[in-house]
Amino acid sequence: MNEKNKRVVVDAGHGGTDPGAVYGNKKEKDFNLQAANYIYERLNELGVPVAITRIDDEDIGRNERLRRMLNSFGNDSDVIILSNHINAGGGEGAEVVYSLRNDDTLSKMILDEIGNKGQIERRVYQRRLPENPSKDYYYIMRETPNTEAVLIEYGFIDNPKDLYKLENNLYDYAEGVVKAVANYIGVPYIPKEETIVDTDTYIVKKGDTLYSIARAFDTTVDELKRINKLSNNVLSIGQNLLIPNNEEELQEDYTINTVKSGDTLYSIAKNFGVTVDEIITLNRLNSIGLSIGQQLLIPENGIQIIGVIDYIIKPGDSLWKIATKCGATVDDIVKLNNLDSTVIYPGQIIKLSEPCALKQNEDNEVYIVKKGDTLYSIARLFNTTVDKIIENNNLTSNILAIGQKLII
Repeated sequence: MNEKNKRVVVDAGHGGTDPGAVYGNKKEKDFNLQAANYIYERLNELGVPVAITRIDDEDIGRNERLRRMLNSFGNDSDVIILSNHINAGGGEGAEVVYSLRNDDTLSKMILDEIGNKGQIERRVYQRRLPENPSKDYYYIMRETPNTEAVLIEYGFIDNPKDLYKLENNLYDYAEGVVKAVANYIGVPYIPKEETIVDTDTYIVKKGDTLYSIARAFDTTVDELKRINKLSNNVLSIGQNLLIPNNEEELQEDYTINTVKSGDTLYSIAKNFGVTVDEIITLNRLNSIGLSIGQQLLIPENGIQIIGVIDYIIKPGDSLWKIATKCGATVDDIVKLNNLDSTVIYPGQIIKLSEPCALKQNEDNEVYIVKKGDTLYSIARLFNTTVDKIIENNNLTSNILAIGQKLII
């Protein structure tokens, strides 16, 4: 087929306050945007006239989305609309929907290429409006009457197998769409050049930016965008990023410390007899914030001070009472825990020397929640009441987490 006059509008479904399908903290709108931006960039590279409805997490109402679609290249048969979506409902695999006015040629080519990238091919089909079967179900088809519009569902967000594929292979599927469109309109398809890079994986956390991640891993924003096939700087919490492995051999020996609940840079530095600045420099940290499970390199010249353990604040505790009971000072406890004030609250976990913590717990027992535990079962085990456990631990609900520490 030689249709080099074809023009393409790439649509990223949903956006802004409209997340689309949601599963846990995963939102359809984010996957849609990643696929759409990638297709837009690649079609540009191939010289295909292309427009896009949104390039970031933007609210687009129905009328505005249609306006952007139709104002880009007009409303005629030479315009292809590719609307990117993620399915829900527990199924598995990709689907492509095509409009009632078109045949299934392009849709089959798209689904076949997504299948060639490893995704399950479910079906190519049309969907009719229930109240008027002569019209398309989706307004992006129904209200763009002269275009060739298709809706691509890359997989099911609520199927764990598909979710894993979407998080790791979405750009491959989007490349399949690019290849199908190029072949359909008669434009030479040139595979995307890939540079093999030794990489690690980083999971995006709240507050992360491409700049902060690049700085933390001694790389550049452009390099992160290139190896992750990003066309903008938008990140989503939980997103997996490839990080170039630029590790150089360390000039000094080090040990590895895994961050635990309640740890601060100050407490870790004091525990190992090093400075906060040494830890920040060695680990290329761009902030003092830590996350549980994070691994930190500690200069080996530091010697770990044994005997610092967690203590759970009980009702009636104050830093003065805690310090007095074990012969410490309030200032010692404040510095050890890097506290901003002397205000503490029941259920809070702080660090104390082991002898000090044991003295505080002389009349109490600390229980670590296991799988299957409930407040009722724990209360029966220790011959106490649910209300007493809730009061002692300042709990606001009966929900427990495995590994949670309770004062009994």
